[in-house]
Amino acid sequence: MPAPAMPDRVAELEREHHRMQYLLAWLAFALRSFNNLNQILELTAFVASQLTDAEGGALVLFNPNGTIQLDQLHCSDLNHREQIRAEMEQITQTLSAQEPILKTEGSLSVKIPALEHLLDERFRQSLGPDVRLFGTPLLIRNSVQGRLYVFSRQPGYHWDERRQQLLRLVADQAGVAIENDRLTAALRRKMALEKEMEIGSYIQTQLLPRECPQVKGIRLAARCRVASKVGGDYYDFIKIPGERLETSDSSEETAGFRLAIVIGDVMGKGVPAGLLMTMTRAMVRAEALNRHSPARVLQHLNRAMYSDLENSNRFISLFYSEYDPRSHRLCFSNAAHNPTLWWQARTREIQPLDTEGALIGLEENSHYSESCVQLQPGDVVVYYTDGYTETANTRGERLETSGLMDAIQYAARRYDSPEDILESLFEQMDAFRGRRGSHPLPLWLPEDPELLLQDEISLRPEPVDDTTLVVLKVLPDSEPA
Repeated sequence: MPAPAMPDRVAELEREHHRMQYLLAWLAFALRSFNNLNQILELTAFVASQLTDAEGGALVLFNPNGTIQLDQLHCSDLNHREQIRAEMEQITQTLSAQEPILKTEGSLSVKIPALEHLLDERFRQSLGPDVRLFGTPLLIRNSVQGRLYVFSRQPGYHWDERRQQLLRLVADQAGVAIENDRLTAALRRKMALEKEMEIGSYIQTQLLPRECPQVKGIRLAARCRVASKVGGDYYDFIKIPGERLETSDSSEETAGFRLAIVIGDVMGKGVPAGLLMTMTRAMVRAEALNRHSPARVLQHLNRAMYSDLENSNRFISLFYSEYDPRSHRLCFSNAAHNPTLWWQARTREIQPLDTEGALIGLEENSHYSESCVQLQPGDVVVYYTDGYTETANTRGERLETSGLMDAIQYAARRYDSPEDILESLFEQMDAFRGRRGSHPLPLWLPEDPELLLQDEISLRPEPVDDTTLVVLKVLPDSEPA
């Protein structure tokens, strides 16, 4: 190179270097400042062509639904831009129609290399022999999610290592922008779902009884353990006034009362489940206070809620019972809920309490039957939801109803108060899952060395559903509630 031309060459290189720095800084600013992904991607094709001294650039995305999309196109030749756009869009649409590219994660690694080669060849044929086309993959988490192209008609255009690196740099920046947008959208969805769960959990918490009622002859204990703010479990205590009787002095008094004990599971989660629980609670209370029989309560509840439940594709399982303190009789009707378990102190046997009846909302004219049992001092009645019986251990085994019955046998024989029985039932459930409580393990839960290893704590399955237990203990006749 002649000596006089050297300063000019150095100045030209400096200007080129400053131009590239400016373009890269501009793209980095867009990544930091723009909230709209489309605005960033619009710059991608333009900056790529400017950095590589090309006449145009194109960004093609491989969508998760299996389609190929020409997302952005920059072309300095305005006379041919729309023609190039139409031809590229035709190619991407044709390839998408021939075979979805991203059907499964397993086929992704096999199909993508062939797709990139096919896409390059089709674009080159479309642009013609006078146009030079170069592309680089758009990588997101080491997965090819598209391609970034530049093209030029300049006769002396040379595709050197510097231009390749610059194109890859822009493609990487575009990949970061796309991934950030996806993560932001996923975070928004997660936050919205968590907010909905919190609202549903709040509704559930507000509706559940804050304390158990004091009833002559029995003691009650109840607890709802919510799993991950799922919501859906429901229980309630309703005092049903007796009939008004006239006395000899023409005054009136109430002939005792009955206590309705209700437990159910509203299928679903979050706000929808919470709203259904609110409606269910209100309707059950209204029917109970009208002094209807247990079967009639469920029948009226089903008819009233059927249309709303059908429209929402949801159902409710419900066990409704009424305890009479004067006679110690427990009458009940079941709408496909887990049968309540009655531990009889005299025989030390457990009898499931169940009747014929479908889920609330399953059939409009469902028939519900009812039955009654005579409770005796020392008897224990346990109401529960399937969160207890579906508890799983590290081997994937479920507790099942048989496990709950074993737990009741152990607790009812060992403890007198319903509070202690309730605590024991939860501790036995936790022990089955692998968590040790303060009480010794019952014989029906043998020691499992695997569950005692500290490094297995992370493998213990977390509960996926609410767990609700209500324990009724019949007291000796002389013992106050």
